[in-house]
Amino acid sequence: MSVRVLPDFLINQIAAGEVVERPASVVKELVENALDAGADQIVIDVVDGGRTLISVIDNGAGMSCDDLKTAVMRHATSKLPTDDLLNINFMGFRGEALPSIASVSDMEIDTCNGVDANGWHLDCNTMQVKPSDWDSGTRIRVRNLFGRTPARLKFLRADRAELMSVLDVVKRLAMARTDVGFVLNNKWRFPKNQDLVERIAAVMGDDVRGRMLEIDAKSLSGSNLKITGFVSEPTLRRASSVDQYLFVNGRPVKDKVLVTALRAAYMDVMHAREFPLCALYLTLDSHAVDVNVSPAKTEVHFLEPAHVRAFIIKNLRDRLAQTMQQPVVAKNQTGETHNVNRGVNNGGFKPQGVAPERFDFGLIPGAFMVAAPACQKMPQATESCVKTDFEQAQVDNNVHVFDDMPLGRVVGQVGNKYIIAQTADSMVVIDQHAAHERITYEKLRNHAIKSQPLLTPIVINLREEDVAAILSVSDEMRASGVHIDAFGDDAIAIFEKPADWDFDWGKLVKSVAEEVRANGHSSGLGEKLHLKLANYACHHSVRAGQKLDIHQMDALLRDIENTERGGQCNHGRPVYKFFPITEIDSWFER
Repeated sequence: MSVRVLPDFLINQIAAGEVVERPASVVKELVENALDAGADQIVIDVVDGGRTLISVIDNGAGMSCDDLKTAVMRHATSKLPTDDLLNINFMGFRGEALPSIASVSDMEIDTCNGVDANGWHLDCNTMQVKPSDWDSGTRIRVRNLFGRTPARLKFLRADRAELMSVLDVVKRLAMARTDVGFVLNNKWRFPKNQDLVERIAAVMGDDVRGRMLEIDAKSLSGSNLKITGFVSEPTLRRASSVDQYLFVNGRPVKDKVLVTALRAAYMDVMHAREFPLCALYLTLDSHAVDVNVSPAKTEVHFLEPAHVRAFIIKNLRDRLAQTMQQPVVAKNQTGETHNVNRGVNNGGFKPQGVAPERFDFGLIPGAFMVAAPACQKMPQATESCVKTDFEQAQVDNNVHVFDDMPLGRVVGQVGNKYIIAQTADSMVVIDQHAAHERITYEKLRNHAIKSQPLLTPIVINLREEDVAAILSVSDEMRASGVHIDAFGDDAIAIFEKPADWDFDWGKLVKSVAEEVRANGHSSGLGEKLHLKLANYACHHSVRAGQKLDIHQMDALLRDIENTERGGQCNHGRPVYKFFPITEIDSWFER
């Protein structure tokens, strides 16, 4: 069979298969064009899930007659003034969207640039341009989507499902541009110049109010790498990643580097089957990221993915460590503010830190010295002992001496599970097992990992590409106590490993290599370490049902106050809850 050049209509339909997957794809491309045109108000209407009609109206710059004719030609764009594909500062740049959409639908465009005496109308079926009374911005109407490729219609879902996909696209673009107003079907509205906190609540739901932690960090390495936005406190999570909004240089993306970094940051404060919420905005030099990866423009490639990933993990973990040290101020529906973390004094308190020392996994850590994990009775205080602060406060009748105790004074224990404490204006309920589990885990995590040199190295045979992949993360593995090196071209050898770690090392190394080849990095070994420490901490902590005396309870509260991530246990459960006295008063109609 001889080689032939495909006709333009077929080329456009092939391109449409990459760009236009469903109605949501059409909305995404048209709204991105509107944003690139400088619009700050965009109105979207969708009928029958987008099958019958998609209409996008914007108040952007509009087009002249000549530009309108050129805009629907393949690979015609105003967004790439030079030939540098690594210097892209617009949402679009490929010049494929309009011709691709026109090839699988009946599309009409009305536009006016405010300079010409009138507006212009283009029928993409006939390619005829004529004057119109459209007076500003652009309106694009897409009718009978996939009418020319009916086989594609059977892959569409129900109208409601397609509409929800459109809504998801609009939400992501609305999160990317809080300075722009969006309206979908006259039902979902996101006002122009909306505060980011308010837009997050409008997109994710009112349950996020007062429970999102602000991030604002810049790399100290001299690069322009910066991350801003909000992440959820660990006790706020979803059953899926539906409320994870990630942006690179203002572009909504679904990137493996960012997703895995987010997961790693929450690894020891949230269950693996649960997902944090986030609106994270990563900015970096345009030459350090390649957005020309896929026609949908939702994937990117970083020049230094490992650096980006480490930067995100560090700053998110640092912020999560502050969740107890800083009071969270939330706004209610009336605009009033209230302190969520009651009892935190003068902006919070700082953990004292733990001096790192080596430990053996076979030893019970001294994480909580006065409350031993075993159910043993603590010696009673003698008359010569110094009274606790709480007892002294009772003697002096200074009941409200709480400034140095964010979790308050111990009142007692309920059900041998929960410690009750009092601050100046709140009652605090503390889960004793969750609290001690977090204390124990952080003690373990802050101790250096004890590595054990092997008399006989463990040799693992791999493919050459897997050897290269595993060696590329050898420094990360060394930080987890595993020292590896090449053992010929098709094998690696483990010369040191963490003491008392009993793994199938061949299986683990191969899985790490495969993850590195797929994503450029690996979190597998770190997750193994986390699970090891978390399980150990859980099994060697104060149990629910264990009776504690006043000294043990007081020591537990003081320790958790000085422990990083003290607000959640290793599985993401809350450690304590505050009940303001004013709220308790309302229970009793006071």
